[in-house]
Amino acid sequence: MTNFFNHKLRGRSPGEIAGLIILAIIGISGLAILFGFIIMWLWNWLMPELFGLTTITYWQGVGLFILFKILTGSCGSSSCDSSKDLKSDCKTDSKTSFSKWKHYDKFWKEEGDMLYKQYVERQNNDNKEDNSIE
Repeated sequence: MTNFFNHKLRGRSPGEIAGLIILAIIGISGLAILFGFIIMWLWNWLMPELFGLTTITYWQGVGLFILFKILTGSCGSSSCDSSKDLKSDCKTDSKTSFSKWKHYDKFWKEEGDMLYKQYVERQNNDNKEDNSIE
């Protein structure tokens, strides 16, 4: 994950990085507020009418959201098993592992353009062969 952050933050000043962090905190707080209001609104719109339950406050809506996240375990985005023995294997095999991308920029500068042109030529040749068969 370190290589991912190094790649994304490369060439940024400390002020820009601090601004991005502050912006992320504000965005996450805004989403939390929004989810609390959405859950409160949906509950108060549906549940009293459908099941005869009482209405809830904003903080009860936030609490329901947190409870749902805890019960479903959907706080993380990892598709790997949460056991400690398998985490190290999962981390290296995961599609989100960015450690293999550390040479991407150098590869693209040295070989990428040439390989892309070869690919386009192969595609054009395949299309010509398909058209001549028909």
